[in-house]
Amino acid sequence: MTETPKSTAVDDDPKKRLREKVERLLAAAPCASEGSAAVNGTPLRYRAEAAFIPVTAGGLDDKRGDPEAAIFTTSYFLAGADAATRPVCFVFNGGPGSSSIWLHLGALGPKRVAIREDGTMPPPPYAVTDNHESWFEHFDLVFIDPPHTGYSITASEDARKRMLSVDGDVDALAECIRSWLGRHRRWRSPIYVAGESYGTTRGAALAEKLLDLGVALSGLVLVSCAMDLQSVVFEPRNDLPYALFLPGYASVAQYHGKLAGRLGASATAARSAAEAFVTGDYLAALHAGARLEATARRRVAKRIAELTGLSAAFVDECNLRVDDQTFFVELLRDRGQIVGRLEARVTGPMAAKRVRAWEFDPGIEALAAPYTMAAHAYMSEQLGVDTQSRYEVLSMDAHKQWNWNRGDAKGNGYACTSPDLSRALRRNPHLRVLVASGYYDLGTPFSATDWSLAQLDVPADVLARVEHHYYDAGHMMYTREADMMKLKRDLASWLARRSDAAT
Repeated sequence: MTETPKSTAVDDDPKKRLREKVERLLAAAPCASEGSAAVNGTPLRYRAEAAFIPVTAGGLDDKRGDPEAAIFTTSYFLAGADAATRPVCFVFNGGPGSSSIWLHLGALGPKRVAIREDGTMPPPPYAVTDNHESWFEHFDLVFIDPPHTGYSITASEDARKRMLSVDGDVDALAECIRSWLGRHRRWRSPIYVAGESYGTTRGAALAEKLLDLGVALSGLVLVSCAMDLQSVVFEPRNDLPYALFLPGYASVAQYHGKLAGRLGASATAARSAAEAFVTGDYLAALHAGARLEATARRRVAKRIAELTGLSAAFVDECNLRVDDQTFFVELLRDRGQIVGRLEARVTGPMAAKRVRAWEFDPGIEALAAPYTMAAHAYMSEQLGVDTQSRYEVLSMDAHKQWNWNRGDAKGNGYACTSPDLSRALRRNPHLRVLVASGYYDLGTPFSATDWSLAQLDVPADVLARVEHHYYDAGHMMYTREADMMKLKRDLASWLARRSDAAT
């Protein structure tokens, strides 16, 4: 799409200019293009549409209809398909502050950024190719960039503050989805939602919010789950992450050759031993704190050391509590390397002065530039998008300004949306959930997700509609070819089981 030219008149009112920009974006005609991709050995023709969806001041029930945001979407429609029966999947990433480009050009869309499956950074130039494992085989796809990511913007500072929050973000995306369904007359289509990372925080809440708006999801996909922030945020008096990260630490230490004996011989053995230790002795030790007897403390420190590749003396200095950034800089300090957070298989060099500072995440650095450069080229050259604006792949401004409070909560506590998903599962008997976790993800570890799913407030027969799958890569497990194929197979089996249950 191309924006309407701006007026040449001088206008010193930034509020007015911002609102006018949103109105120009919303007035622009959708940018339509056609393409094809070989998916699972079959050429699939599609129509792509890049368009802005309005979010109004008071939601769709507000008769004023003042546009408060322009949300950028990229939609793919299968050529010749019956729109009445073809499922639609709405997709977004996380951050908060991330665009949808990672799932769009990494795993789900008909095109994919060519990347190295070991997680290391490939050399330029960066390009997209057919995605043979695209989910387009199963759904029409709609990639949503939340406010202040991608090309999406709000029309006022009040709207910005409201939408850069847990509940405001959910409200905005729920309205975007409902508007898209109305615009494209897809109310009879089965509706799915897929989110990654903070997108799972958002997705869990959307499952219930959309139900409140009369939209019942057929399925929800949670990739690298983070519904309960308390399980992944290291802060004083919150011992939960120390226990939940330990199996992930063991996986990573084993991968990098830092474990000995049986633990070092098998990633499965390392993870299993860590999980048994957590439920057996570690949680009790954390709970005891200074009351832990000296002999028991030495025994716990020794076992943590055996499972993490760190020294028992260092573990003791950490008061038996090794946080994530400490692990990143200490595991391979003897090699002069730091460990990645989102992809812990990947390492990066320390500075010559080996300070105890985790200055960058080598896992995400390996992907950020390839995805950013490929996305800009793809948007302009293949989708024909020309907004004269930068595509915000990851907005740190949006991330830093995020309001984590929910409802009338005071303070900046732990955001939690698993109760929303629990209620949605109880309210909607046809909702099924697919969860995917990478063993080498130290941002949202698989064991933290295990814990979070076990806390869902639902009876056993309802919990049976939730299934969790694991992969031998990190946060974005689809960067590894074998895991991308497994994720697609797991999705297909999940959809087949849902179809069987419906009949």
